[in-house]
Amino acid sequence: GHIEWARPVFHAGFIVKVKKILECVCYSCGKLKVDLRDPTVATLVKRTKPQHRLKAIWALARPKNICEPDSLEENDDGDATNEDEFTREQKANKPKGHGGCGHEQPQYRKEGLKLIGVFKPSKDKGEEGAEPERRNISAAECHNILKKIPDEDLIIMGLNAEYARPDWMILTVLPVPPAAVRPSISVDGGAMRSEDDLTYKLGEILKASGQVRKLEAEGVPPSVVNEHFDLLQFHVATYMDNDIAGIPQALQKSGRPVKAIRARLKGKEGRLRGNLMGKRVDFSARTVITGDPNLQLDQVGVPRSIAMTLTYPERVTPYNIVYLQQLVNNGPAFYPGARYYVKDTGERIDLKYRKSGEPISLQFGWIVERHLKDGDYVLFNRQPSLHKMSMMSHRVKVMNYSTFRLNLSVTSPYNADF
Repeated sequence: GHIEWARPVFHAGFIVKVKKILECVCYSCGKLKVDLRDPTVATLVKRTKPQHRLKAIWALARPKNICEPDSLEENDDGDATNEDEFTREQKANKPKGHGGCGHEQPQYRKEGLKLIGVFKPSKDKGEEGAEPERRNISAAECHNILKKIPDEDLIIMGLNAEYARPDWMILTVLPVPPAAVRPSISVDGGAMRSEDDLTYKLGEILKASGQVRKLEAEGVPPSVVNEHFDLLQFHVATYMDNDIAGIPQALQKSGRPVKAIRARLKGKEGRLRGNLMGKRVDFSARTVITGDPNLQLDQVGVPRSIAMTLTYPERVTPYNIVYLQQLVNNGPAFYPGARYYVKDTGERIDLKYRKSGEPISLQFGWIVERHLKDGDYVLFNRQPSLHKMSMMSHRVKVMNYSTFRLNLSVTSPYNADF
């Protein structure tokens, strides 16, 4: 589901980008402050890749303090071009005029999670000596300006009008992840349940949003509403990222910082590097390696304890039914034996729980998960895996004691030493 805000809120990850886009466009009409008729802009659009264009356009647009209106171009005679000629020029595929509104532009400053607009006093009104006015520019105001930007201007800035409109960088609703992402943990055998950090944070966000909506409905002075809105903005920002420079960390009741969404994803222990690119897996074992000159080059000595833990699935056929029946009778505690068998219905039976002496008659097509035995092929790896020879296939030789045994000549591709 999702949470609907009382009013739009900044996304903590996009504030800097939103500020950059606002510095490229007019505060009043939303048009780009630079003009395609300017040869610098035209060549820049032609030559720069879309992903680098915003930076280049921003460098040109930021110094402009006025959204330039169209001036009628002067003819050689000194007369303004007449309407027919203007229309003819338009049809001749000349870039159309800028068509700005003539308003003065504020300078934008980012302070924490806020954008401040510095408005210089206008010269027309004779306020030249006056102090510039500093005003908080709300997320709703930014959202309205970004919505006004025409599609053709977005393309000039290198943005995609269909898939990446800049007004989407401001949150009007907040998607709520399902409970599987934020499971509650049972404490003391299930009597107490403690909620996940994200659930706790979403509760705070709901509370703050409800409070803002309530105060707006009651007609409370804007200064009070803004104070509560700043709290909502803080909760939303720390829900996504609790390590923003210059902003205090959101804490749990215990005084521990809340683990935000960003902290779950980034870094070595994060979701990507820790759980997707590398994870704990089944059917693997690790121990120390020892050299053994008596093994063949392609053999690896495997401790019996590992051979009895790792299993190989072998399907029952008329050729191996007697052998597999013997392994099943031996069970998981004796070597060579078996740990499980899988019936043709898909039912998996653990031999650990078989009553002693209970007969099991295998049938063709069933699968027996038997202990590792001599001659099975396994993949052997020594880290760091720096080239493909760091992972090679070996034949198992089940041995006593608790280390992997390796022929001494195979140590060089693995870069192993004892």
